[in-house]
Amino acid sequence: MNERPARPPRPQHVLEVVSTERLTPHLARVRARGTDLTSFRESPYTDRYVKITFVKPELGLEPPYDLAALRETLAPADLPVTRTYTVREVEGDELAIDFVVHGDEGLAGPWAAGARPGERLVVSSPGGGYTPDPAASWHLFAGDESALPAIAAGLEALDSDARGVAFVEVAGADDELPLRAPAGVEVAWLHRGAAPAGTTALLAEAVAAWTVPEGRGQVFAHGEREAMKALRDVFFRVWGLDRAQVSLSGYWAYGRTEDRFQAEKREPIGQIL
Repeated sequence: MNERPARPPRPQHVLEVVSTERLTPHLARVRARGTDLTSFRESPYTDRYVKITFVKPELGLEPPYDLAALRETLAPADLPVTRTYTVREVEGDELAIDFVVHGDEGLAGPWAAGARPGERLVVSSPGGGYTPDPAASWHLFAGDESALPAIAAGLEALDSDARGVAFVEVAGADDELPLRAPAGVEVAWLHRGAAPAGTTALLAEAVAAWTVPEGRGQVFAHGEREAMKALRDVFFRVWGLDRAQVSLSGYWAYGRTEDRFQAEKREPIGQIL
């Protein structure tokens, strides 16, 4: 069997941090400026995502990075690290990315919390796979903090007469954000309290209890992997939706590092669809 050829890497954009803002106790927004963001502005997707490349400052590497060459020359511990994030918005020559922050946990969150104007941010050109269908009779969004930027962008892209609901799981009321949604789309915040993210059944229970309207709807559900598996059963086994109606994937997995989570996407445990 012939193996599928590897996809060429997306072009890199070297941006300069303009500002940082703490939106909530667990969400930080970084705005960065670039010279050519055409591919971002012209993307048809509301879940535009990028690969952010982090390198060790002490290595003195200059972007854009030839990642293939670096893999051949650097020690494993010195290799650049990539993380995937959704672009919240693009305005002119600036883009905004929202980062979930839990203290010193992880790599990207602590960087975003401490980023300063003038720092460089290296991102790939955007990917994506979802945009609201104006022909859908109803829309459902579901996710945790990691999906909040994509959910917010999706809500803003809906037609003014759209109907539906967005279920968003956060720690508490301090983590809620004002979201712009049509009058016919309810935004329902689900508070997990002191429970760690990824350990509750809040999303699946709230979605399962929702009364599905008549007509052909569209679903966008992204977040913690096991929560998405629970929603998968609701969407396909209980509701009987077809695959074309549902955008569903895991953005992270409880108890897994980002690198392990990415590796598990090729294993049975990491399969959602």
